Amino acid sequence: MAQNRYKATVAGQTYTIIGQESKQHMDMVLALVNEQLNEIKNLSPEITAEKAAILLAINAVSDQVKKQEELLQLKKHQADLKRRAARSVELENKIKKIEAIEAEAKSIMQKNGQNNAQIRNHVEAQQVVNENRKREIQKRAANK
Repeated sequence: MAQNRYKATVAGQTYTIIGQESKQHMDMVLALVNEQLNEIKNLSPEITAEKAAILLAINAVSDQVKKQEELLQLKKHQADLKRRAARSVELENKIKKIEAIEAEAKSIMQKNGQNNAQIRNHVEAQQVVNENRKREIQKRAANK
């Protein structure tokens, strides 16, 4: 990445800053730094420029730590949501399989003339399908 040179004025002092950030970014940063330094000086008029700068640095690092903690929490939440989404897809697939088994069982029962018989749950549906498959296997074995 290209290095940019930037002339910065902070609390009346001029600095040359070299970095990869854009001019717009640095303008915003410096405006915020100068604003916060002025605020600190207005709250404590007797404070030295050095102490004001140290307080500003402490506030900035404190804000950074808070933002990093928030980011970590958001990343954890995102990972949890991804796990939940994967689990949801897994459950949807299981439901589709159960519905397919139930449909197959109903079809089998209709072919066998059991139109009024009801399937109460997926276990019964699976039993109907299994019994039908077992009969088909037995028929094939008998025809050999």
